[in-house]
Amino acid sequence: MSGKTLVAYFSASGVTADVAKKLAQAAEGNLYEIRPREPYTAADLDWTNKRSRSTLEMNDLSSRPGLADRNADIAKYDTILLGFPIWWGVAPTIVNTFLESYDFSGKRIVLFATSGGSGFGRTADVLKASVSADTELVVGKLLNGRQTVADLKKWVETL
Repeated sequence: MSGKTLVAYFSASGVTADVAKKLAQAAEGNLYEIRPREPYTAADLDWTNKRSRSTLEMNDLSSRPGLADRNADIAKYDTILLGFPIWWGVAPTIVNTFLESYDFSGKRIVLFATSGGSGFGRTADVLKASVSADTELVVGKLLNGRQTVADLKKWVETL
């Protein structure tokens, strides 16, 4: 992969954070955590509760949870490796908030995700609506934490 790389990620339980840290090391890139303005609690993440915060957000794909900051210096990077857990078959809506908060024109965004069982589904289609037409959005890989830095380096070299 050529140019400067940013590994940006949202992690609710720590699984995606662990993968993102290894991936940043493998890509020799910088790390940026997408943090919600209001942190998620265990009750918020209870997907079995139809009234939990995460369920309500994911049932309304126009939901845009607030960000804790907007400090990612996107202009410095050519490639952004963007990671998140899969919720209800797509990226959490806070990932849309992140994408809509910056200018990714001319950038390449490679998606990676963690999931307990589902694939990317329609994630790329949903996220594409949150970036400009000249942003290259690439479905990358499901990375569930079993990969070593060496494994991830091999994958990064194929991008």
